[in-house]
Amino acid sequence: MSAPTNPHIGMAPSPWIARFAHLVPARARVLDLACGYGRHARFFAARGAQVLAVDRDTAALVTLAGTPGVDIRQADLEGEPWPLDSQRFDAVVVSHYLHRPLFPDLRAALEPDGTLLYETFAQGNEAYGRPSNPDFLLRPGELLALASAAPHALTVVAFEQGRVDLDGRPAVMQRVAAVGPMRAWPPVVAASTAT
Repeated sequence: MSAPTNPHIGMAPSPWIARFAHLVPARARVLDLACGYGRHARFFAARGAQVLAVDRDTAALVTLAGTPGVDIRQADLEGEPWPLDSQRFDAVVVSHYLHRPLFPDLRAALEPDGTLLYETFAQGNEAYGRPSNPDFLLRPGELLALASAAPHALTVVAFEQGRVDLDGRPAVMQRVAAVGPMRAWPPVVAASTAT
């Protein structure tokens, strides 16, 4: 079966995710939430991680079927209860997706020494196009608040918010890389292989 034509298939990982991938140990268990066609699932699996790629789009998920190191799960993250029960992951990766009711579930899914890599659109992006609905745009500092939420605040390694160039067009993004409170500081893991 040939993969459908989609610009996300074969795309390199987000520069933000690649930049902080060294915070994720090689044999980590990674959750790629709202994975789409799985550019980050493929990236972390190629680095030796065991990835659970979750999305509601079955057509996108099927393109990941049989990828070594990647398990797929179809789930409607917004219309159904949290699909992962009490599963925990060494890293949670979210890119270009926002559904605020999942924030507590994302934090609960992260191991105490785990890594959160999250980036998505923020307020101000409406000036440049989609998404423009406030429900899909982070408020200023919102990812910092997610990382610092009680009872176990994460240590923020890096945070950005503001206008960026995204695939040749302007966008407003917010990004965080953070590690759990049980992580040794500074986080010492395998060297980054980002290109």
